[in-house]
Amino acid sequence: MSDAQANRSQPPSTAGSAGEASVPEGLVAAVVSLVHTGPVLLGAYTMAELTAVDAIVDFLETRPSDDVLAEAVRSLAARQLLVGGTDGEQVRVRGDLGIAVAFQQRARMVLDARATGTQPGESWRILLLPQPEDICMMVRIDALGVHEIGLYQRDDALKMLSEWLPNGDVADGKSAEDPNAVLAASDRTALVTATRYTTEGSAEIAGASTDMVLARDDGHVRVFSRDPSDHAKLVPSRDDKSVDDRLVEMLA
Repeated sequence: MSDAQANRSQPPSTAGSAGEASVPEGLVAAVVSLVHTGPVLLGAYTMAELTAVDAIVDFLETRPSDDVLAEAVRSLAARQLLVGGTDGEQVRVRGDLGIAVAFQQRARMVLDARATGTQPGESWRILLLPQPEDICMMVRIDALGVHEIGLYQRDDALKMLSEWLPNGDVADGKSAEDPNAVLAASDRTALVTATRYTTEGSAEIAGASTDMVLARDDGHVRVFSRDPSDHAKLVPSRDDKSVDDRLVEMLA
């Protein structure tokens, strides 16, 4: 896939104001076909490198400084992942990073999962960006800020996410236990947020979102959601749906 590329309408120094990527004809169909034969791994990048090409920028915590961005641009250029266009106005994002940019811009929803109690070397945050063809782009983020990107079949991506989240049988949600006390005592918790969004150029504009909070408690998983009357409060889930089924519903 080294010849895949995505054109950006502004230089990388103005990332965040760039226009939509121009994707080579046939690229998406070819990659989708390949994903249905197995995972397509797109490499690992720093937050600054992704910001330099305006990829997944609106899902990141902070924007890197200009000096850090400049170094990221030099690094991408040295690896020939970022090259100047023939018209002097556009830049080309090449290779697997270009594929990541193209598929990120096609998504209209992100499932953002953040966990506590992770081990050294383990991801603490995972993003799933579903595509129309029943595949997902998955971004794993570790404590060093390395973003590992891959494309997976939708069911496989959801299984991987479910196994990473606090796991176990879902506990009865009818008890009157304080959600904050349960979360504080848990050895592993997670916040999962599904957000639908629209785009304006390359900028994502967040719309409606749904939250699910998980806590592992004595071999069981307790599930909480936002109180409809007060979103600052959590309330126990009153059904016995599995975490897998809940993830499917959030992506529906």
